[in-house]
Amino acid sequence: MARPAGRPPPLPPLPLLLLLLLLLCPLLTGECRTHRSRHKRWSAPPDSHKPGNPLAKKALDGTKTRKVKTSHLLRIDEHDFTMRPAFAGPAVPVGVDVQVESLDSISEVDMDFTMTLYLRHYWKDERLAFPSATNKSMTFDGRLVKKIWVPDVFFVHSKRSFIHDTTTDNIMLRVFPDGHVLYSLRVTVTAACNMDFSRFPLDSQTCTLELESYAYTDEDLMLYWKSGDESLSTDDRISLSQFLIQKFHTTSRLAFYSSTGWYNRLYINFTLRRHIFFFLLQTYFPATLMVMLSWVSFWIDRRAVPARVSLGITTVLTMSTIITGVNASMPRVSYIKAVDIYLWVSFVFVFLSVLEYAAVNYLTTVRDGKERKLREKAAQQAQTLPCTCGMSHAKTMMLDGTYSEADANSLAGYTRASMAAEDSSEKQDRMVVHLALDSESTETKKKGVRGFRIIQNTHAIDTYSRMIFPGAYILFNLIYWCVYC
Repeated sequence: MARPAGRPPPLPPLPLLLLLLLLLCPLLTGECRTHRSRHKRWSAPPDSHKPGNPLAKKALDGTKTRKVKTSHLLRIDEHDFTMRPAFAGPAVPVGVDVQVESLDSISEVDMDFTMTLYLRHYWKDERLAFPSATNKSMTFDGRLVKKIWVPDVFFVHSKRSFIHDTTTDNIMLRVFPDGHVLYSLRVTVTAACNMDFSRFPLDSQTCTLELESYAYTDEDLMLYWKSGDESLSTDDRISLSQFLIQKFHTTSRLAFYSSTGWYNRLYINFTLRRHIFFFLLQTYFPATLMVMLSWVSFWIDRRAVPARVSLGITTVLTMSTIITGVNASMPRVSYIKAVDIYLWVSFVFVFLSVLEYAAVNYLTTVRDGKERKLREKAAQQAQTLPCTCGMSHAKTMMLDGTYSEADANSLAGYTRASMAAEDSSEKQDRMVVHLALDSESTETKKKGVRGFRIIQNTHAIDTYSRMIFPGAYILFNLIYWCVYC
């Protein structure tokens, strides 16, 4: 049907309007929720932190929001931190505690030790106080340390020291709302240690690490152990290859410098006892074996010159090598060490065994020369003397160099007169040569033989050496270990 001209179009029916409203409402509701969620990311409603709300989160500390800068909160720009706290007032108490992480090395040659430790300082600086609703501290790294005042503690008698910087500087600064400050750093220090080696290697050494303020005297800075002996803590796993750590303890005293005054000084003392087993295997046992090896020459035939000489020279050179090796790892001190006494006495025993064979060889050569001369003289006399065949043995003897002492003593009663009468009575039958020996000369000869029997008998020298050398060395060891142990 055609619409009449001049009439307006008809309105949509009511159900169609309601349908359009139902379709648009979800879209409008989603936009509102999206806007609210974006707003909640930056601000939370005040009643969301009620204790009864299970979804409530912990209240944020106003000091840790990113809206407040550290310099503004600590008011660093408002103070002059080149001066100590309470300048021109009483001394600032600075407590110290140390945790030893490791004892890296002990050097006898350089007479020093290397230690890694955590050094912590405690003091109060009211200039760093800040307001905090929850009384919580703030922790910073080493970048803030350069902007505030910190104690100028250094290590006395240190040779080298450094702060670890992997992966960043190992420095921690913790500031509390009331102005108390904890300053901690991880340091490795090499310091001198005065060692006494008079009992080496049976010794104990006490080393000390000393801490002191460099610029502030006791009138400006009072350095003290925060908890007494408990201020020093160590790791139970700390160990050294050559030493046993007996104990750590702390002390403190004042140190005086003539040009600057009195300073508080803190001491970390630790006692080390050396392990002896290493030196028993490397020094004492080889030296003892060399001495015992030198005694083997006493059982070798004295005529085996190459064997006894080479054995003696070998033991002497080996002892020299042992002594040189021990002294190479030690400082050049001007006093005698315990190990020097043992090694040099052992060297003397080895050297005496060489001298013993030199004496035996010399006396053997002298005796052989005398016997050779006697045999040659007897042979010459035997060629010039007549035959004494048929004579009784009690009245005659041939001078062939083989007569015994008993035969010589049997002629002691003959005098030159009796032998001359006997010669004249028996001159027609045979010619006899008698030995005319006086009784006085015979007694003198017997005494001389008894007096020099040990010296002339080279077998006796070796025999006595087999007992004297081991006995004297055992006695020396008993005295040595009783004194030094």
